[in-house]
Amino acid sequence: MAAAVLLLLASVALFLSWVVVKTVYSVWWKPRQYAEAFKRQGIHGYPYKLLVGNIKEAATMQEKALAKPMAFSHDIAPRVGPFFKESVDKHGRISLTWFGKTPQLILQDPEMVKEVLSNKFGHFSKAPQPAQVKMLAWGLANLNGEQWAVQRRRISPVFHLEKLKGMLPSFSTSCSELVQRWEKSISPKGSCELDVWNELQNLTGDVISRTAFGSNYDEGKQIFQMQKEQAELVIQAIRRIYIPGSRFLPTKENKRQKELNRKVISLLNNIIEKREKEMQLGIAKNDDLLGILLESNKSHREHGDKGMTRKEVIEECKLFYFAGQETTSVLLTWTMVLLSMYPSWQMHAREEVLQVCGKNIPSFDSLSHLKTVTMILNEVLRLYPPATFIVRYTYKTVKLGDLILPEGVRLILPLLLIHHDHKLWGDDAEEFKPERFSEGIANASKNQLAFLPFGWGPRICIGQTFALIEAKMALAMILQRFSFELSPTYAHAPRQIITLQPQHGAQIILHSI
Repeated sequence: MAAAVLLLLASVALFLSWVVVKTVYSVWWKPRQYAEAFKRQGIHGYPYKLLVGNIKEAATMQEKALAKPMAFSHDIAPRVGPFFKESVDKHGRISLTWFGKTPQLILQDPEMVKEVLSNKFGHFSKAPQPAQVKMLAWGLANLNGEQWAVQRRRISPVFHLEKLKGMLPSFSTSCSELVQRWEKSISPKGSCELDVWNELQNLTGDVISRTAFGSNYDEGKQIFQMQKEQAELVIQAIRRIYIPGSRFLPTKENKRQKELNRKVISLLNNIIEKREKEMQLGIAKNDDLLGILLESNKSHREHGDKGMTRKEVIEECKLFYFAGQETTSVLLTWTMVLLSMYPSWQMHAREEVLQVCGKNIPSFDSLSHLKTVTMILNEVLRLYPPATFIVRYTYKTVKLGDLILPEGVRLILPLLLIHHDHKLWGDDAEEFKPERFSEGIANASKNQLAFLPFGWGPRICIGQTFALIEAKMALAMILQRFSFELSPTYAHAPRQIITLQPQHGAQIILHSI
């Protein structure tokens, strides 16, 4: 009996010793090895702090930066991403930071960014995501390797140009309703004040409802509201110090996140079930994103591909909803803000729209002839990109330029810093100058990889054409009927909540014309 007890105690002691050794290696020795390896290659940065890395510093800097609005300047990086900005300023265009115990390299080098995004040999993957992000919107954007390639083939028919042309009536219907609502809001004096951030979120929500699910905005409103709340919870979770297993704790935030996820899945499941029944009865109109997706899935199955599961279809729908609404709404919001700041460009854009389209609803062909509008949208995307950085991850030792990167390194591709880089864009990089795109994107800067609002390479955003057509349609129809200026109540305060948003809204005074 005593021998058995001694054996048990010895086993427990051995196990605890193993846990201690493994923990010490993971949270202390391994980060030291990473730091030494980078130092030998001339890479410098912030020192590693046990377990937390630089998360606390970054969160403190961000909180301080967001405490008050900024001046009317487009030099927004110190407010939107102060930690990344300071890291590059202090330690160079390739700098080391720590995401917990994970080494994190900021790469403000277009050639390295190109190599990472081209991913020719599959060396770089999407970074592991917190469970909260997975609940918000998973799908194609977060898959890797062959799984991503297969899913991309399944989904690509949804965003074929001819399919998007067929959705133009849905775009124009939603925009017409917005314009009519604004016209009713204008007082007899011919003006009114609106928070266009809320208005344009409603617009893009309406568009994605019609084009994705053939329903109107009211039917999809619950999903938008819940995903907006989920995004706030995701940001809160990311900015906190990560504790392994914390997502399983019965906290108020965790409970709410799971509740929201269940409700979103239930709503989407009902929409999909209804559509599948209509398809079986032969009465479905499959001219929207969901219908095209289900038809594509059916075709793949008929040709030997197992196709997407119901869960995968739901995840893609969640991504349609979130990405389809957020990207275009922030683009249109910042466009209206900047055209309010620069009335001469607003006038040039309106003159072009009226010359090309008159007061008629723009056709696909007329949208393609709006050169000034395109230049303006590109400059807005440069100064205020919807996503301010992209994250990738090394899952094995790789060579990047002259660097050797070990397995497990998190790579930050700082799109906002690249878009504002004076070496790439000139001394006027912080100025709003749409004319820099007059000869196209390739000739706008000193490096073709300096403009990356939708990413680049094989993983470039599959919905970028959808977003740009929608933005051109909305902007053209607004310019046809209104002039606008910033309200005295507007506070310039960009911040990132998944996408780059106006923290205190975007108050605009509309005038009928």
